[in-house]
Amino acid sequence: MFKNYTKEFRYNLILSFPVILGMLGHSFVQFADNIMVGQLGTAELAAVSLGNSFVFIAMSLGIGFSTAITPLVAEADGAGNMAAGKSALKHGLVLCTLLGFSLFGLIVLAKPLMHSMKQPPEVVELAMPYLDLVAFSLVPLIIFQAFKQFSEGLSQTKYPMYATVLANLVNIILNYLLIFGTFGFPKMGIVGAALGTLISRIIMVGFLWWLLRSKKKFQNFVTGFNFRKIEKKVMKKIIDLGFPSALQMFFEVAIFTAAVWLSGVLGKNSQAANQIALNLSSMTFMVGMGLGVAAMIRVGNQKGLKDFKELRRISQSIFLLTLLLEIIFAIFFVVLNDFLPTIYLDLGDATNLADNTEVILIAAQLILVAAVFQISDGLQVVVLGALRGLQDVRIPTVITFIAYWMIGFPISFYLGLYTSLESTGIWIGLLSGLTASAILLYIRFNYLSKKLIAQGVLQEID
Repeated sequence: MFKNYTKEFRYNLILSFPVILGMLGHSFVQFADNIMVGQLGTAELAAVSLGNSFVFIAMSLGIGFSTAITPLVAEADGAGNMAAGKSALKHGLVLCTLLGFSLFGLIVLAKPLMHSMKQPPEVVELAMPYLDLVAFSLVPLIIFQAFKQFSEGLSQTKYPMYATVLANLVNIILNYLLIFGTFGFPKMGIVGAALGTLISRIIMVGFLWWLLRSKKKFQNFVTGFNFRKIEKKVMKKIIDLGFPSALQMFFEVAIFTAAVWLSGVLGKNSQAANQIALNLSSMTFMVGMGLGVAAMIRVGNQKGLKDFKELRRISQSIFLLTLLLEIIFAIFFVVLNDFLPTIYLDLGDATNLADNTEVILIAAQLILVAAVFQISDGLQVVVLGALRGLQDVRIPTVITFIAYWMIGFPISFYLGLYTSLESTGIWIGLLSGLTASAILLYIRFNYLSKKLIAQGVLQEID
């Protein structure tokens, strides 16, 4: 019985590994950014956290919307319909480009809100110029997402990984040169980190398009678009799938953003500690995200084949694999919770020693909470991937709203601002929301998969 699930582990890991590596690359760059910026001081680290909080909200909408392309392409691939796959990419590109520019404009309009959010004044002053460049980098990032989701829909997960790895290398090199002004480059501080991000994302989308175009298998998919011929029916299908998916990701990212802002109310050191714990937990979360993509692809394929028993077995195999991996990460966080924050800050800096020491102590406590929510966070994103593969997006959107904003946020707000738990209380709220999300989403998947199997059996009898 157990072997029915474990025998899928190898293929699931092979399929998800390039996605995980690509996503880990993004997190690793943020990790490197935070370490480099952390050398400048806790105010700079808090400013990057505050600036990124605006960008991450917008990014969640763009990335969430683009996920609609994958199940459509996966279903078309399972049914052997190449024209439908190309159509999904073309219309997805149009929508993602429009969305990228729209989100950039919204961030520019929302910038003045920083002054009325009770954030440390020195942090706001540093965050403003950083935000301009990072916000514009959303345009190439969301266009990249359209190509990435298309490639993953065809179970070709390695090409987006190659593009991401290249972009990450460029980003780290540019950050080193521009943050500190090495080898004759201007010393730009955190604005240098933002410029490195923008340039690397432009390179990333260009390189992925070139990779796909150079492969015979994909050449017809990614060239010869007739953008003057736009079909309302295809647009509507992508929007119907993409908008709820965008809201799902928005609800989750927004609660983590709220944690950044609540931490800012407590002070710059709490905000810097929150950024450290968030950056560490985001790296392990990318493993769950990668497996969630694998779930979306495989469920989409089985939906195209109408093999619902296999669909349920494969999904549960991915859920089990995720659970085992997240338990390992949780143990890692518990064992190293005191050491991990010291990577980010310079304890030899006598001027900032008191601030740095306080940040490390707070971050160590947050990492213990993060160790527990690794499990809930990984499971909820994988089950959500399976539901997207089924093209079930409306009910999961309601579930994520309830879990994060009716359960998680009130707990974070009360425990963080009105009890002695402070930063730890904020993260206990995050844990509560993620756990509720994982449980409710699994109940939804369990109901739908059993219903599809029952319908399939009835059709066979008829």
